Amino acid sequence: MDLEHFKQKFANIRQMGFVQSARRGPTGIGKTLEDLLGIEENNISLPDLGTVELKAHRLGSPSMITLFTFNRKAWKMDPLEAIRSYGTPDSNGRLGLYFTMSRIPNSSELFLHIDSSVVAVRHVSGRVIAEWDLAALAAQFMKKVPALVLVSAQVEERAGREWFNYRRAQLLSDTSLDILRDQIGQGNVLIDLRLHDAETHARNHGTGFRTHEGRLPLLYRNVVEI
Repeated sequence: MDLEHFKQKFANIRQMGFVQSARRGPTGIGKTLEDLLGIEENNISLPDLGTVELKAHRLGSPSMITLFTFNRKAWKMDPLEAIRSYGTPDSNGRLGLYFTMSRIPNSSELFLHIDSSVVAVRHVSGRVIAEWDLAALAAQFMKKVPALVLVSAQVEERAGREWFNYRRAQLLSDTSLDILRDQIGQGNVLIDLRLHDAETHARNHGTGFRTHEGRLPLLYRNVVEI
């Protein structure tokens, strides 16, 4: 589906008002939109940008989306040593580093440090745990999510089922290193450490760079109403 076809279809969907979710659970909003659009793949084709993701979100929802994961050459401290030095027990009793990092030190005294070229997880002692080159992060972001069509919907619950009123669609495009650094600094892009002690090694599920769905427009220079 190209952008012009999407615009025509979405204009009709917007006029429908509330429609019952096609599926129970958090994925219902995307599945219902796909069914209404008559598409099987969760993306559309944009000139000069290729195929980009179509994302539907509930207005006012605190739900988050993982933008990308990135670990390459990031760990300055051996991950298993880091877990055993600063980790906490997870729900399975394993020692792990399952932290959403911020610029304020957490219970393990780990925090985010940001400068013009890197973002790092540090201990208050000054020890650097992991460090990401911002240019590499921005390149990964631009590769994974160069543009996005974000559809916003009001939600009502009726007799235990969600109903969606798809009210708004925005085309988000053109991001940059400066935008990513600024949004990490403001806490709109969150960095999730996700690794645990697997006895002989650290089991790393990938450091996640995430944001709240409603804050996605902050990550792009161009936000166009469709």
